[in-house]
Amino acid sequence: MKKEKNNIPHDPKKIEKELGEFLNKKFGGNVKIITPSVLPHQETFSGKPSLKKNKNLINFNIKPRELIAYLDQYVVKQTKAKSVLSTKICTHFNRIRHSQTMGNGLSKITGNIKSNILMLGPTGIGKTYLIKLIAKKIGVPFVKADATKFSETGYVGGDVEDLIRDLVKEANDDIQLAECGIIYIDEIDKIASSPSVIGAQVSRTGVQRALLKPMEETDVNLKVPHDPVSMMQELESFQKTGKRAKQIVNTSNILFIVSGAFSELSNVIRRRLSRQNIGFGSKLVQSKKENELLKLTKAEDLVNFGFESEFIGRLPVRCILDTLTQEDLYSILKMPNNPVILSKRLDFNAYDIKIIFTDEALKIIAKRAYEENTGARGLVSAIEEALLDFEEKLPSHDLLKFTVTKKILEDPKGCLIDFLAKKNALKWENIYEKALLNYKDYISKYINDNKKIFSIRHGLTLSQIRCDMTALYFCNNVMEIEDALNKIKKVHDSIKEIEIEVLKSYNLNIIFEEDAIDFLIEQFINHNATNHEILSKIYDNYYNGFNLIREKTGKDRFFLSKNALIDNETYLNDLIRKEIT
Repeated sequence: MKKEKNNIPHDPKKIEKELGEFLNKKFGGNVKIITPSVLPHQETFSGKPSLKKNKNLINFNIKPRELIAYLDQYVVKQTKAKSVLSTKICTHFNRIRHSQTMGNGLSKITGNIKSNILMLGPTGIGKTYLIKLIAKKIGVPFVKADATKFSETGYVGGDVEDLIRDLVKEANDDIQLAECGIIYIDEIDKIASSPSVIGAQVSRTGVQRALLKPMEETDVNLKVPHDPVSMMQELESFQKTGKRAKQIVNTSNILFIVSGAFSELSNVIRRRLSRQNIGFGSKLVQSKKENELLKLTKAEDLVNFGFESEFIGRLPVRCILDTLTQEDLYSILKMPNNPVILSKRLDFNAYDIKIIFTDEALKIIAKRAYEENTGARGLVSAIEEALLDFEEKLPSHDLLKFTVTKKILEDPKGCLIDFLAKKNALKWENIYEKALLNYKDYISKYINDNKKIFSIRHGLTLSQIRCDMTALYFCNNVMEIEDALNKIKKVHDSIKEIEIEVLKSYNLNIIFEEDAIDFLIEQFINHNATNHEILSKIYDNYYNGFNLIREKTGKDRFFLSKNALIDNETYLNDLIRKEIT
């Protein structure tokens, strides 16, 4: 080694500086040198930060009946499926909450069994929709994936542990919250091995085996092996903290829900039942419909279908969904929160066109969708096919209202020509207003029928007038019923805030009676009134009169009715005459 004068070795800091300058010129600052002299004290730790005492990661207290009532607002039929899913999912998360409140692992038991769920049913009946609704309601991290995109490690395809990593991303990198999430895997029947197929068996059974440990309990390392981005992130974290983070996710509380159409499973069940029944019994088996057979599913049928027995053992809860009839499809379209109609309303609303459907039109759409034999998915196709020409041409004309009628669906070209010609504009206007009134009455009745649930949920007394106001707001704006109710509740609270503001600003205690509150809600909703405007009117119209009464009598509490708001002069004159003279 070359030495400087006095045989002193090169200064390490000077060498580091020179090498740093060279690397900076060569790589433009993208590569830096790290030496032990600048590294923080090294420490190894587990990626799981310790929980603060009494900290609950999930504030879950929903009961099964509450979740079923919520699903009833969105999903037609599927009574049994809603019951099974709501009960097992609520129990799963209430157990987690209970375990957290107990602390110190007091509620843990050896061999804890998770209620992972297997959903079976034909395509288009709402399996994914159900799970998305539940995840949204309970507010836990949720990840959906198709089983076909995964493969056993070492084969082409994704790693099943990627599901856990995606769950952490959904939880905004909160590992402990992710450990209370839901993983939903669709098309699970596609990874069943088939006796008649050669070649894909190893990969399919490999995926099943790869899912075994996460579905029960295992630790998953968030760092992806040989991933440059993951390695750079770890290096950056090490530079900042001096700690080598081993980020681990435990899957003991992650709920796995898998689903599939299982179109050939009915044949497996039929063969089993035929062997058990001889003579006339076998004929009865042959006549059973596919959905009736699925309800008779046993573990041995799923094993014969192509699943590993260990895999089926990880799915103790089975949920069979019903097929949808034409009447069911019509009922879906009639539901206020159904995404099919709401999406189409949103499409036309993007062009400032209000669209409404008559009952006759909905029945025709349901019939066409049923003939496609793709379940609820057929509703989207039927509507798109029927309204595409209108969606293309109406935005180019100054038409702001559009009613989908039976005639529109049966003679779209003729109606489109008539519509754009505007010769019968008054006729179409009347059709729209009549359809809007019928729809508003239907929505109002729906809210009124469920007002007990809505009133408790939103903390709002729902009189008939408020049901009507909510319905009209819902019809004029593209949103779900819950959002319309939230708007009415928000306006109601604003009006109560006005009472407080009057007391603070003018030292007057005014109380709006219920009919006055309803009147003011209408002003907010229909005329975009603001708190400031209402406050100004209260001051201009009532302050002098109320102040006079207060000076003469000492009274400072006044009740305002709807009539008092409409005719303030008569109200004040009568009040002054009553209190002073």
